[in-house]
Formats: sequence, C-alpha cells, structure tokens
Amino acid sequence: MSPELPLAHPAQSEGVKAAMEAVYNWNYESEIDSLRTLYANALERQWIAMRDLDWESELDREAFADTFSIGGIPIHETDYWRSLSAELRWEVSRRTATFMLSNFLHGEQGALMVAAQLVNAVPHMDGKFYAATQTLDEARHVEVFAAFIAKLGEVQPIAPGLKQLLDDVLATDDWMKKAVGMQVVTEGLALYSFRDMRNATREPLLRRLLTYVSRDEARHTGYGIKYLSALIPSLSAREVVELEDFAFESARLMVDSRAGVSFRQTALQIWAEVGIDPAEAVAALARERAGLQQSLERSGGAYGPIRGFVIPTLRSIGLFSDRIRDHFQEMFDANVGGQLMGRIQDDPWAVPEDLEAWVADAEEA
Repeated sequence: MSPELPLAHPAQSEGVKAAMEAVYNWNYESEIDSLRTLYANALERQWIAMRDLDWESELDREAFADTFSIGGIPIHETDYWRSLSAELRWEVSRRTATFMLSNFLHGEQGALMVAAQLVNAVPHMDGKFYAATQTLDEARHVEVFAAFIAKLGEVQPIAPGLKQLLDDVLATDDWMKKAVGMQVVTEGLALYSFRDMRNATREPLLRRLLTYVSRDEARHTGYGIKYLSALIPSLSAREVVELEDFAFESARLMVDSRAGVSFRQTALQIWAEVGIDPAEAVAALARERAGLQQSLERSGGAYGPIRGFVIPTLRSIGLFSDRIRDHFQEMFDANVGGQLMGRIQDDPWAVPEDLEAWVADAEEA
C-alpha cells in the first residue's frame, strides 16, 4: 500500500511567479494547418520510456568515455585525450556527462511547465493541441534523463544561467516571448546538443535514448518555427524588437562567460576537480585546433548550437535584424574571439526544412 502523500511541498521544491492570461478559443476548426499536421505526427510518434529502452543493460564505459564530446568539441579525437589514462578519461566523461545530462533534465522540467503554460496561453486551437502533446513529451524526457543519470551518479544542481533562462520564460506574461525563449532558443539548443551527443557516443543505451528524444525535440523546434513564422509578419516594429531582445538575452545566459554562469566554466571546474589542469588542457587542445576544426566541419558542428542553429532559426522567422546581429557579434568576439570565428554575416546558414529528417539522416550516417 502506498504511503500517504505529505501535506507540505516536497523538500526540494522551488517556485517562480508565473502570471499569464489563459485564452479560450471557441473555434475548433483548424486555422494553421501546419500545426495541426505536426500534432498528428506527434500522436503517431509517441514512445514509452520504460518499455522501449533497455534499462537492464550495463553502461559500456569504454564506448562512453572514448566517444563523448564536450560542448560539441570532439576532444576524444585529440592526442591530448588519448594521453590520459583510461580511468581518468572515464571519470572526466562521467562527471561532465552527469553535469550536462542533469542540466538537460532540469531544462526538460522547465520545458514541461512552459509547454503546459502554452496550452493555456496560445490563441489558436491548433497551437493548444500541439502544446498538449509536447507536455507529454517533456514529462517522458524528464523520466528518461533521471533514469540514465542514476546509472552515472547523482543529479547535479542546475547551472545558474539555465535557471535564470527558465525563470524568465516561465515568468513572462507574453506567450510569444515564451515561445521564442523555449521553442526557439531552449529547444533549439537542446535539439542541436542532443543530436550532437547522439552522433558522438557509441554507448548503446545513451545513443538510443538520445535518438528518441531528438526526434521529439525536432517537432518541438518545428512548432516554434511554424507558429512564429505565421505571426511575426503581423507584429509592430516595437513588438519585433522586444522579441529579438528576449531571444538574445535568453541565448546570452547560456554562452556569455562574462556573466560567470557559462557551461564552459563549469566543465573546466570539473576537469580541475579530477586532477586536470584546465589551463594546460586548453593550451593542449589549442595546439590541435586544426584537427578539431576539421572534425567539427565533418560533423556540421563548426559553429556550435547558437551560431549553427539558433541564429539561423531566428533569421528564418524574422527576428534577426542588423541591430541584434551586432549584439550577438559583440558577445562572440568577447567570448571566443572574432579572428577565430569570423563575422556572423559570413556564416552559411539554413534551417533544415524537415527537422525530423535531419535527425534521422544523422542517425543513419
């Protein structure tokens, strides 16, 4: 018999004020056909985490450690990485993966709550239908990431930048800002990162898990692209500026090391904790920059998730004016260096027309 539920909140709960307007729509006919089609696709592609993944299998340590990329950088292909002992490679990979996967887990909980908000807040019935399926997807993602992390260690605290991003998206009372912050920036980062990690790892359970999750994330990002593309042309110049600024601030929280909250800083801290000198490691990787650049170009990850995916998405939906491009350029120059990455306007950019096919093509490759 199950124990009685406690009357108080769970010990690890935390709240954020999230006022918003719930919008009825008395028209039940389809108004945005592409969203209704996406909803139908989501119904057909549901999967069950505890049934469709082999949770009894032991993790393949060698495969996990030898194929794990950090921040999209395939350090496993470098002489520096191969010079480390097998035990040290495993420990670095285990700890870094636990941190990254924990933040994927926390991000999925945030996405779960935002998707539920969108069911209430979006004005079109097609948008409500799809947001309902995304809510179920996000619950499943929370379930699977928590189960996988249990095989590696304990769930790690949420990164400050991600926490602030989720708080901002949950707290805004503007549903279009929620859609930009979650469906374009957060889901875009997630889709790119999940696909990248899935392509890098040879660990069977993690690869299978990320394949399923990436397929879901492709639909979630597609929802934002299709919905916002249909509505942004009708907005005023002031409203477009506000959405651009919200998108930029959301992205900045994840990558701007000047804020002291970037994922890269935490990764370097993890290296130090296991006995690797971060300065020495960074210098060694810099000496192998040419080989790393070739690996990134082969994988299509030369620009990273912001420049390689989020910025092209913002361009495609009409939220990337010259003004906001200059903001992004200044941020990248300060964090990476303009000489290394070049100018944003020179980037080849395009969002795959069929994101689910883009995920599937990488899986087959």
